[in-house]
Amino acid sequence: MSSRVLTAARRTDVISRHMATVPKLSEIQEPLVKFEESFAVRRFILNRPSKLNALNAPMLKLLASQIEQWNKAELCGVIVGTGVGKAFSAGGDVASVIEYTASDAARPEAVDFFQREYELDYFLATLSKPYVAILDGITFGGGFGLAAPAPFRVATEKCSISMPETKIGFFPDVGASYYLSRLDGQIGTYLALTGTSLTGRATFEHGLATHYIPSARVPMLLENLAALEKPTYVQVNEAIEDLHYDTEPTDPVAPLSGAIRLALDSAFSQETVEGIISTLQTFTTDDTGADVLQWAKDTLAVLRTRSPTSLKVALTSIRKAKLLSLLESFEMELGIAAAFCRGSSPDFRAGVTSVLLEKGKNGPPTWSPASLDQVDAARLEVFFRTEENAPQLVLPEVLGDNHPTPPSFLRYGLPSEDELQALVEGRHPSSGAGAVTLQELITKAEGLRGKRGVAGKVQEVVSRRCAVEQDGYLLWK
Repeated sequence: MSSRVLTAARRTDVISRHMATVPKLSEIQEPLVKFEESFAVRRFILNRPSKLNALNAPMLKLLASQIEQWNKAELCGVIVGTGVGKAFSAGGDVASVIEYTASDAARPEAVDFFQREYELDYFLATLSKPYVAILDGITFGGGFGLAAPAPFRVATEKCSISMPETKIGFFPDVGASYYLSRLDGQIGTYLALTGTSLTGRATFEHGLATHYIPSARVPMLLENLAALEKPTYVQVNEAIEDLHYDTEPTDPVAPLSGAIRLALDSAFSQETVEGIISTLQTFTTDDTGADVLQWAKDTLAVLRTRSPTSLKVALTSIRKAKLLSLLESFEMELGIAAAFCRGSSPDFRAGVTSVLLEKGKNGPPTWSPASLDQVDAARLEVFFRTEENAPQLVLPEVLGDNHPTPPSFLRYGLPSEDELQALVEGRHPSSGAGAVTLQELITKAEGLRGKRGVAGKVQEVVSRRCAVEQDGYLLWK
């Protein structure tokens, strides 16, 4: 063999071995969370698109460490959260967490995951900088937990928000007991028990999002925020409002409005899950309007597939959190999560296994107990009592014992129904002495926060909750 042929053979061999050691593009490890800086903007980007940015323990650690640094940094003016791909975040990676619940030795790891998640979520609610969550995709469970603390929650037409935990034998956590209990009427109770998704503009109209812009305008929003030298809350709000997308005549009405909303409030205001179901059944008769009848049937069908234990835990937590602070709500939720992890109900493991791991191939989960009447007060009390050596939230030292109260969940969103009632009845600080007409109410409501999109909500609330007197003035029913 000539030396030239030998050299060529060796060269081929070397190249082959080199190529075998070079990782494929798909194997190159991408960071689970990316962190970017642009002038005063500090942005975290959830970067686990193959798992719809489901949050695992390493991601929580990365986020907590970096956000704590940003919160102390003088050059940081505003913190922005986004996600890669189709999701902001599809939730916590409970499929991994559930493995820890199989043994006594590993169970503390499961509780630790929820503790770290809740600590991060609460810290986000207490930031000293404006925080903007851009919800340009799926925002479920733990993803909502990352977004809800943001005073500015920006939804697009791609946004879908849900707390689907009762479907997997768990309960709406990550602060959902607090946030959902503060939505209009009984919307939060309905969302907590059914896990129903709200999408696009509906997330804005029903209070989960504070702003609504087209997905195509997200890059412009990031540019506008970066152009603010020392962003104030007012400036950040105005930068988002400037990109608001108004409704078109062909756009669908808010899904939980009109007669459906009246039926929803009637049913989900009941004190027990059994009472909710009983009331829903009254709306399935022939003399009920077609829309309400179909909604009631669909809602009953969903509730019958959910864990009975989860339904009762969810309802109790929502009712309790209505009277609690955000921190107290998180502490309550940590106790509930710990109870699920230590096996106070087998439904968490059964639900995750069936729905998330087996993908329903072996049928729906088998709940235990299988019926609501078997989930008695004694079973329910286990989730809400204080245990010895119960886990406690550990907050960053910078917060101290007397840190400021987190801003209102609804501060930069559409006016709440309670605010509109106060305006109609003359009890609001900005109310005049006399009654108001519909147009006067719209004008006053628009003046509360300078928001766009207010008129549609005012008109829906008035049609449902107000009588119009002969002189055009409104009377709250």
